[in-house]
Amino acid sequence: MILSRGRRYLFIHIPKTGGTALTLALEARAMKDDILIGDTPKARARRGRLAGLSARGRLWKHSTLADLDGLLSPDELETFFILTLVRNPWDRMVSYYHWLRGQSFAHPAVALAKATGFSAFLNHPDTQAAFAAWPYAAYLRDGQGRDRATLYARLERLGEDLTEFEAHLGFRLTPLPRANDSARARDWRPYYSDGDAALVARLCAADIARFGYGFDSA
Repeated sequence: MILSRGRRYLFIHIPKTGGTALTLALEARAMKDDILIGDTPKARARRGRLAGLSARGRLWKHSTLADLDGLLSPDELETFFILTLVRNPWDRMVSYYHWLRGQSFAHPAVALAKATGFSAFLNHPDTQAAFAAWPYAAYLRDGQGRDRATLYARLERLGEDLTEFEAHLGFRLTPLPRANDSARARDWRPYYSDGDAALVARLCAADIARFGYGFDSA
């Protein structure tokens, strides 16, 4: 998550959408009073600045907009460019599974991914409940439940989708280098049976319809 009062933008980092690459690009041009929360080098260096900040929810790498209620006033929020990245849900699910398998912290999802194959992980009730409960728009809703996003930028079309944000900043960000890749094949389709592909279509129906994704969208 990045909050820049100097440049009047707020970047909400949805997990496994390619946000680390954008974070690094923004961090490279960060202003001295920008609030950076995450595990990138500059965010770690500024971690001490978080002491004393007050917000409604948890202040961490993947804070939602509602979590930040109190850190920004409603009037201030009106003036900000608020953005996030989104990603093809079938691709994202494969990326999430492989990322979990490489982790060592104690969490039910990590244990599940390490103990099961991809299909079993996807079909587990906990995985289904998590993805059904958290469409992309849920991360950009304020404390009153309103979607406040200025921009949802598709990972697959960053050169096109980020132009509005780049105009706001006054400098280019794209093309972005790859960052935080998981060890997996780039084509997600072989990971899926027909039934599993249909399951993701149901779980992520709102995101698929809103952002024009398809199973064969490479």
